[in-house]
Amino acid sequence: MGNNYFDPIGLRVDPGTTVQFELAAGAHSATAYADRIPEGASAFDSGTISDGSFEYTFETPGTYDYYCIPHKSIGMVGRIVVGSPGGPAEEDSIPDGEVPSSEAIVDQGTVAYGSSSDGSGNTGGGMMGRGGSGMMSGRNGGGVGGLPAVGGVLGMLGVLGGGLYWLGNQKSPQSTTDDSARKTLQNRYARGEIDEEEYRRRRERLDATDEDISN
Repeated sequence: MGNNYFDPIGLRVDPGTTVQFELAAGAHSATAYADRIPEGASAFDSGTISDGSFEYTFETPGTYDYYCIPHKSIGMVGRIVVGSPGGPAEEDSIPDGEVPSSEAIVDQGTVAYGSSSDGSGNTGGGMMGRGGSGMMSGRNGGGVGGLPAVGGVLGMLGVLGGGLYWLGNQKSPQSTTDDSARKTLQNRYARGEIDEEEYRRRRERLDATDEDISN
């Protein structure tokens, strides 16, 4: 969706994690649906911004759905699961656009924009980077730069400006192993265990291995 998506679109974090939403391009917001967050939680809202970033610490467990104010009508939405799924967001479908199921988010840790998740018609995977559409990153304790970045305009869960890359379906055993390695690498980046430079370096190494095998 060009500049109008969060990437990743689905993110799972522990209570107490600070997620940083970083702007990749355009003007966007990260705004919680007041009626689709856990009881007792505060509805976060970055307001519409055209540069910089926004941080929010998720203390209350449950499911949080959020959207971009300027692009809500075209389905720029995302979901964060804190701890375990729960709350009003689990009772019915998000009113604008589509998000991965909470089960898929918990299972995968992060769901990139554009990738298929659980076969439910919800999306979650793809690629994003500077000049791409969104952003978001975070780590436990409130740091900046983990994978909790939301892609698209505001990266959701740790991947803004970094880049979640589409992992094509591979059929060979080696490709399956490489896919697993990529997923592990992506999850570590999303959790803030490695920085963007290290993520890119390891990713390039995996890509080079694929090229050697194909040749």
